[in-house]
Amino acid sequence: MITIDKFYIDGQWVTPRSATTMPILTPATNAQIGVLTLGNGADVDRAVAAARAAFDSYGMTSKAERLALLRRLAEVTRDRLDELARAITMEMGAPATMSREVQADAGLGHLLAFIEALEELEEEETLPNGDLLSREPIGVCGLITPWNWPVNQIALKVIPALATGATCVLKPSEHTPLSAQIYAEMIDQAGFPAGVFNLVHGDGPTVGAALSRHPDVAMMSFTGSTRAGSAVSRDAADTVKRVTLELGGKSPNLIFADCDLETRIREGVAGCFYNTGQSCDAPTRMLVERSVYDRALQIARQAAEAQEVGDPAEEGDHIGPLFDGIQYERVQKMIRKGIDGGARLLAGGPGRPGDLSPHLQSGWFVRPTIFCDVTPDMAIWREEIFGPVLVITPFDTEEEAIALANDTDYGLAAYVQTGDETRARRVARRLRAGGIHVNGRDAGYGSPFGGFKQSGNGREGGRAGLEDYLEMKVCPPFAN
Repeated sequence: MITIDKFYIDGQWVTPRSATTMPILTPATNAQIGVLTLGNGADVDRAVAAARAAFDSYGMTSKAERLALLRRLAEVTRDRLDELARAITMEMGAPATMSREVQADAGLGHLLAFIEALEELEEEETLPNGDLLSREPIGVCGLITPWNWPVNQIALKVIPALATGATCVLKPSEHTPLSAQIYAEMIDQAGFPAGVFNLVHGDGPTVGAALSRHPDVAMMSFTGSTRAGSAVSRDAADTVKRVTLELGGKSPNLIFADCDLETRIREGVAGCFYNTGQSCDAPTRMLVERSVYDRALQIARQAAEAQEVGDPAEEGDHIGPLFDGIQYERVQKMIRKGIDGGARLLAGGPGRPGDLSPHLQSGWFVRPTIFCDVTPDMAIWREEIFGPVLVITPFDTEEEAIALANDTDYGLAAYVQTGDETRARRVARRLRAGGIHVNGRDAGYGSPFGGFKQSGNGREGGRAGLEDYLEMKVCPPFAN
């Protein structure tokens, strides 16, 4: 049984001020694997005070000093990737291969991209009018990360804070504390000064709200649901701190008749089901040109029926369980809404897969599901399901496809599949989303990630990710 009863504050592992605990469960079997102590407002005050004190010196460090620390962190990260991957598989159910090659590897990929961005960043420059512009760290940052991509999101927030000279307090999801604990150990091992990075476990209404409201926190960076992001913004408003948000999505995938239909449909189904559908930028709405609609449905059904679901501890390209019982019930409710709302069930449906091993029968596994003939008035079209559930609908013209794609409150990502480069660029320009994926190509580490509309504000990754943690100061040239 794993016990996490220490927080990392001011360079030390300290006993929390709170005695409240919660079980750590593994979604593959719903068994308890540990106990986590949850923090409170006093723990937040202690961590913020450490970060505030450390900022006085760390905020004045040179870029060369910070780059040396980041390069050391890269060495430590390489050494502990397998350990991170095992923790992610245990705590949130990502299959072993994905945990190692994608989930944990993101911690290194983002770090290396931030190092490159920092190397190129001009911290001081002379403007055309002769004034001096300096880019300086914003101060103490409160960072709140989710459970679905735990290390990916920690890296996208912690690293730019440390890279720019800011200091931080991290509140990871209370449901994925194992990987966060390892990450804190890595920061310590890399030799960052005491107080620069601090870790406090806890829930959103207690620790998250205390961070967001704290007068000594200059910036909040949050990833999670749109509802929770709104709460962070409200809590931060009284102290007028900067808030960056990466929230939900309901991303469209436009399939034009001139694309490689077999490849792109299968990729689209796999992309929706990846990470058991628990990705905010998953292509969950497939829009198919009517002339190839029937053929697309055949391919999609075959792809869904071929999608394996199994033990996340095993290697392979199968998908694992949903994250927990609450998420399982939400997905089941949405599948039932789809059926009751009149959508045609193409594959999957309610309940667990029928071929699960006996020891997995208590885990939160769901059947990969596809609905077709879905219309914009249906709940499964409009609401983020956050499970392996794909909805498909036909379109007749490019104009209709664009209108359908943009018919959402979200705008995190959009996908375009076409053999016509001119059309790809034309359509991409009109899609209201922060990231456009074309013909199976995704953006790489170092590109900005974020959304339009209710998918949030600000950008994470690379140069844009650094800029969110910087303030700009202007000073005229010296004169007697």
